[in-house]
Amino acid sequence: MSGTALFDRGAQPERTLLAWRRTTLALAVASAAVVRFVTPELGFPAVVAGAAGLLLCGLAYATTSARYRHVTTRLTGDADVAVPASPGAACAALAGALVAVGLGALAFVLVRALP
Repeated sequence: MSGTALFDRGAQPERTLLAWRRTTLALAVASAAVVRFVTPELGFPAVVAGAAGLLLCGLAYATTSARYRHVTTRLTGDADVAVPASPGAACAALAGALVAVGLGALAFVLVRALP
């Protein structure tokens, strides 16, 4: 293996970025669905849960995009940039969005189940 062929330019980091983007966009749609379908039953708390989910999805999307740029720059050797140690911020943001959507859905089910 030669020193110039360290990796396939863009293949693995780009696939990872695309997977993160699909996940965050799907969860953003779920957050919007919480606002759309749960607001008539719960009112303002549903809007807060949906907005929190959308905000956290946007944060996860932005942090994974920044990490992709850093990793690609580092792997291509174009510059000596520090790569974030792990995607912890994106994972935490996505988990928070999932909790917000889950709480909104749970509240909807409980309100609909009560007589």
